[in-house]
Amino acid sequence: MKKLIILTLAALTLAACGNKPKTKNTNNMKQELNLTQEWDKVFPLSDKVNHRKVTFETQYGLTLAADLYTPKDAKGKLPAIAVSGPFGAVKEQSSGLYAMQMAERGFVTLAFDPSYTGESSGEPRRTASPDINTEDFLAAVDFLSKQDNVDPERIGIIGICGWGGIALNAAAADPRIKATVASTMYDMTRISGNDYNDAFDIEEARYKNRNMLAKQRLADPMAMAGGVLDTVPPQAPRFIHDYHDYYKTPRGYHKRSGNSNDGWRVIGTQAYANARFLYYINEIRSAVLVMHGAEAHSRYFGEAAYHYMVDGKAEGYNFIGKPNPNPDNKQLLIIPGASHCDLYDGGEGNYIPWDTLAEFFGKNLK
Repeated sequence: MKKLIILTLAALTLAACGNKPKTKNTNNMKQELNLTQEWDKVFPLSDKVNHRKVTFETQYGLTLAADLYTPKDAKGKLPAIAVSGPFGAVKEQSSGLYAMQMAERGFVTLAFDPSYTGESSGEPRRTASPDINTEDFLAAVDFLSKQDNVDPERIGIIGICGWGGIALNAAAADPRIKATVASTMYDMTRISGNDYNDAFDIEEARYKNRNMLAKQRLADPMAMAGGVLDTVPPQAPRFIHDYHDYYKTPRGYHKRSGNSNDGWRVIGTQAYANARFLYYINEIRSAVLVMHGAEAHSRYFGEAAYHYMVDGKAEGYNFIGKPNPNPDNKQLLIIPGASHCDLYDGGEGNYIPWDTLAEFFGKNLK
């Protein structure tokens, strides 16, 4: 039997080597999107950058909508940054602001709507997947790498909120990503499976949730869970008020944002609940900056991810890995006084250290 297994594996290996991939000159994945052309962001357009709408394709056959920002009067090939998040938001909100601010500081930047979200393609709407969302970032890197004004060897990414964790997963998967910022991050697999502060980190609670989602699939798989509350009771936790103050007011409301409106499908993040996708972040060799507000309810996500990434172990992680081979280019930045949503747009305290982010990318995208 052992000999048979070895022979079978050898045959499969030879078959794989013999079947060289064929290059196709046509792209059959591209879909036409109806993109809004007027400026409809929650922030004003800077006079220091140029802006245009673009689209690009993922390996899952989806077409993503994005805003491309470039510094005015820039020449030659520049470093570039792809940006997305928060989870459930759109490029007209926080990610677009991050992209524009980085473009002001000399980078070509791309803020994109994830698959099934905003102006990007994908049905049914407001659906998420660890694999598909990680591919969204990798496809953004593909797109930037092919731009005439971008140096493909100098590409970084920024993930905000839930997309901070996705950014770390993308950086672990793709060595082309030379620098990563995870801002006010959530680990969407951890919170989907364990709830806030791991309150449901017991088998019985997870089993109950799995049963609920299984029944929902038969009862009404298209049901929406609802976005941020329209009215928040005074006794609600501070972070609920913070979300309302961003997503439900002129500060951050946008008509295409799930968080501002009807949220995700109830079963839209089911795949996240049964996964743990940061397993290999302790092997990220490129530079990473994890940035969190000192007062953020989500701070534990960023700190745990940072310590696991550097040390191979951290509170809240049941797996233990080896320490990172390149710990010196990893950084944890805690912003005094800042809440979770303050790092969406700076908040009243202008908490986002834009120049510090530019310095980080400038140093690591040489």
